[in-house]
Amino acid sequence: MQQYDFIIVGGGSAGCALAARLSADPSNRVLVLEAGRPDYIWDVFTHMPAALTFPSGSRFYDWQYESEPEPYMHGRKIAHARGKLLGGSSSINGMIFQRGNPLDYERWGADPGMKEWDYAHCLPYFKRMENCLADPDTPFRGHEGPLELERGPATNPLFSAFFEAVQQAGYPLTDDVNGYRQEGFAPFDRNVRRGRRLSAARAYLHPVLSRPNLDVTTRALVTRVLFEGKRAVGVEYVGKGGSLSRVSGGKIILAGGSINSPQLLQLSGVGNADELAELGIEPVHHLPGVGENLQDHLEVYVQHACKQPVSMQPSLQKWRWPLIGAEWLFLRKGPGATNHFEGGGFVRSNEDVAYPNLMFHFLPIAVRYDGTAAPSGHGYQVHIGPMYSDARGSVKIKSRDPREHPALRFNYLSTEQDRREWVEAIRVTRKILGQEAFAEFSDGELSPGSSVETDEQILDWVAKDGETALHPSCTAKMGTDEMSVLDPATMEVHGVEGLCVVDASSMPYVTNGNIYAPVMMLAEKAADLILGNTPLAPENVEFYRHQKVS
Repeated sequence: MQQYDFIIVGGGSAGCALAARLSADPSNRVLVLEAGRPDYIWDVFTHMPAALTFPSGSRFYDWQYESEPEPYMHGRKIAHARGKLLGGSSSINGMIFQRGNPLDYERWGADPGMKEWDYAHCLPYFKRMENCLADPDTPFRGHEGPLELERGPATNPLFSAFFEAVQQAGYPLTDDVNGYRQEGFAPFDRNVRRGRRLSAARAYLHPVLSRPNLDVTTRALVTRVLFEGKRAVGVEYVGKGGSLSRVSGGKIILAGGSINSPQLLQLSGVGNADELAELGIEPVHHLPGVGENLQDHLEVYVQHACKQPVSMQPSLQKWRWPLIGAEWLFLRKGPGATNHFEGGGFVRSNEDVAYPNLMFHFLPIAVRYDGTAAPSGHGYQVHIGPMYSDARGSVKIKSRDPREHPALRFNYLSTEQDRREWVEAIRVTRKILGQEAFAEFSDGELSPGSSVETDEQILDWVAKDGETALHPSCTAKMGTDEMSVLDPATMEVHGVEGLCVVDASSMPYVTNGNIYAPVMMLAEKAADLILGNTPLAPENVEFYRHQKVS
């Protein structure tokens, strides 16, 4: 077998960052095994920002996961897109860059053994990874990292109406949702550079592919981690053409995401020993937290018809696509250069909430991202959902076949808190969209419509219409309690040696907002922990905290 110092299983968001950082030392031999395909330079569907609707649901780009029937959502199976190529989901996502609220990381750091994951310890890694082009001189932003961040222009007149409406509704604007104050509304940072998607693969991996100590193999499905006793010593994978290979490594790092990483742990004998034995898998180590604690964000679209022809609806007309494509291809401009999600914000749904629990994305277009037909006329919409549901789900393998998707149970809408916050979310959204600033544009609510008014009707509509915001996380969490999976100081799996997990599954709690930025921060910090480097010094900066009025 070939021998590597580090084997990274998964060439997605975290895997690309890890590959770049771990291979920076030429004495480290690094292998990345990605089950999907390369992110071809010519592929317009992954590089044109506005083409983001096409890869999700396609077997060429998407692993096409779906949940088990969700009991509180009328038994619906909820589709979960996950990137099937280098860059992982960063190659097919909405390109939104949200760090989360600083108090998210204070919550992480308050758990036993997690002190060095508080905001002061995470902020330096957020800054190291980014080159923020919009804010030159603040203690919150970085300017020398590989992730170049553009601020959404948000110049459509519907954005102006939205930002005016939120103020009329009593909510503030903020300078930067990733800076001093997250609470409020503003244009959003995005992973778009000069009109083109900047995935983790493009930012981290491609610039270092020429390193002689870095190997990247695509179409390599890892089927299990190999152990000698309790030490991970390598992996087994099926390569292109179906050949079975084994490769050994000094340290194995799972970076397949919050679905695949717990799946691979379970297939390899690390998980709930009784459940594994029922499937004929000999347990290597009993670790009941593997695959538990699954968290996500659910969202709906509140849509309005627009009586003025100012929305982006014309760009949905197929006869315009060749012109839009040519303008993007040659000039990197026009409707093809936007990721649509150019602005939004964060608010508290009631005065008892310490920091924002609702996230808004505003779009100057009325469109469905689940593949169903869009309204034919001009419109606009808000994507809205609670950020801190206390519902918890699980990821569990159903067989010993690594190609069979595991059972995903999210338990959306299963708790009193979740249901209460959903009603509040819709009422806050309607309050904003009903302000005078939209009077010259609104031609009535398309979805959910006037027939949905009572708490019960709102919850029934959410159950019928809600979609995942595609933020599955927390299924191999850091911590020291009996349901934790990872040592926060090393990222190693409890009870075994030489095996780490670094991806969204490593989070103890899902953050407020889209999770790509927190995953990349986590990978940056984990690289130092795995290498034994001195961590970046904590930065104790003051950030906004809402003061309750007594």
